[in-house]
Order: sequence, then structure tokens, then C-alpha cells
Amino acid sequence: MTKPALTLYLAAPRGFCAGVDRAIKIVEMALEKWGAPVYVRHEIVHNKFVVDGLRDKGAVFVEELAECPDDRPVIFSAHGVPKSVPNAAQARNMIYVDATCPLVSKVHIEAQRHADNGLQMIMIGHAGHPETLGTMGQLPEGEVLLVETSQDVAAIEVRDEQRLAYVTQTTLSVDDTADIVAALKARFPAIVGPHKEDICYATTNRQEAVKAMAPKCDAILVVGAPNSSNSKRLVEVGARAGCSYAQLVQRADDIDWRALEGITSIGITAGASAPEVLIDEVIDAFRTRFDVTQTLVETAQENVEFKVPRILRKAG
Repeated sequence: MTKPALTLYLAAPRGFCAGVDRAIKIVEMALEKWGAPVYVRHEIVHNKFVVDGLRDKGAVFVEELAECPDDRPVIFSAHGVPKSVPNAAQARNMIYVDATCPLVSKVHIEAQRHADNGLQMIMIGHAGHPETLGTMGQLPEGEVLLVETSQDVAAIEVRDEQRLAYVTQTTLSVDDTADIVAALKARFPAIVGPHKEDICYATTNRQEAVKAMAPKCDAILVVGAPNSSNSKRLVEVGARAGCSYAQLVQRADDIDWRALEGITSIGITAGASAPEVLIDEVIDAFRTRFDVTQTLVETAQENVEFKVPRILRKAG
């Protein structure tokens, strides 16, 4: 029986970004340097496959610093942490390594700089997301107001309309964020924005690739975790860009084959914390069922690399 023909569009860039790459490397290097166990506060990145792999090597994942012993190293996740966390680690004389993505750290520095200049902060982000909690936790409670949608902008109460600045979570939808920024500027014309876009290059690039791919595809699959903000945004971007079926899958086993009956083209991409091995697994699953012609949809090339912290680069 001949397999049905399928054009498989593969997005580029896709998958791991420099911040995720660095965070995983930090855990691996910490295990090499200090041996197991090494504690990690929160999932180092939002991907079960990655977390399970590091757990097998000796990483212990906890939600709070209180769960860590004083005498073992602790690593803070790529999403960033409130200032209270490193302060608590210092008070306990713990060895800690901050794996916060440098692009998230940039937002933290920005928020602090604006606050030092007497501006009240507004953060565009998702309530409860670790990155949002980390950024809001750079300043005293109540100093950062959160907006999730352009509708939220009308309801917020500020101290002084003339002394405001905004920052954004790095993994948001570029288009949604533009709408919220427009609403902020309409209500607060004096509001100060970031010098450079807060949404990270990797999030933007992956969304652009999906936009380019979507009109060609009967369906799009995004390989990523359900708690990964940037992966969920890719699904939304795909649907909005003209693809009627866009779904998130963690592994090839999650593919709903019945929903894909009769398709002649599929687009595949992955969130910034999904490893290439899982993307290959999904492509292989299509190859077993279809006669696949693979086409790369490349909208950007990435060559960003972030150094690991000095504590892991020096001996001893």
C-alpha cells in the first residue's frame, strides 16, 4: 500500500535558544564540578524531557529554596527569580549559580533603573509565570503593576500618570504585546518604554518562521511543553496566521492522527526549550505514515551564545 504524499515544512529557527542552552549547560557543569546532588529551584527550563534527563544525572528539582540543604549548590532557573531568593541563599551561606537568561536579566536591570529614577513600573506578562514573578520580584511589593491584556490597561490605577515605565515578559506574542503597548501609550502618553524590545530575539524569530509557514500548511504542530509560554504563543501565532489546525505536542505519542486525516501539508516547529531530538521524533512519526517531502522555511539565522557564570569557569 502506498503512503499518502505529504509536504513537511520545517521552521527555522526552532527549538533551543541560547538562554536555554546556557541554562542546561550550567546544570551539567555544576554536576561535573560539585558532583550530585545539585539542587535546582524550579524547572531549569520548561521541558519534561530535559528536566528528566538532568534528574537522571543527579539534579534535584524543588519549588522553593527552603527545600534545599545549606551544604549543596543550588541553581536558579532560566526564567529568573525575585531578589529575595539570592538574598536568602546568601543569608544561608549557600553556593548558588544564577542560570537566569541574560535577556531576562536585562529586563530586571531595566525595571530597577526605572524605579531608581522614581518611575512606577507596569509589566506586560502572564500572572503566575515564573518569569513574571521574577521580574516583579526585583522591586518592592506593589511597585510593579501587571497587565495581561489591552483590556487590563483601562482598569489599572497608577500613582502618577507622568511617571511610568513598562517592561514585558520575554516570551510573549509580538503582535499581542504591540496591542497592549498601544493601549498603554494611548492612556499614558508619557510612559517610558524599553530602549530595545524586551521580547527576546528567539521568541520573535520563532514566531516569524511560523507566520511564514502557516499559509502553506493544512496543520501546524508545535513541539513544546504545556507550561512553556513561548511554545503556547507559537500555536496562537500559527492559528492567527491562517492555519486552521495548530496544536501543541510534547512528544510524537501526543499527535492526534485522526485530526490529521486527509492533510497534504504539515508545518513543524518547536518552542525555545524543546530539544532537537523531540523534533526528529515527530518528523520520524510522519515518515512512517506518509511519503514525506521536507522543505525548510528559514526566516532568520541565529548565532547568539551566552557565557556561563564565572563560578563554573574557574577551577576549585
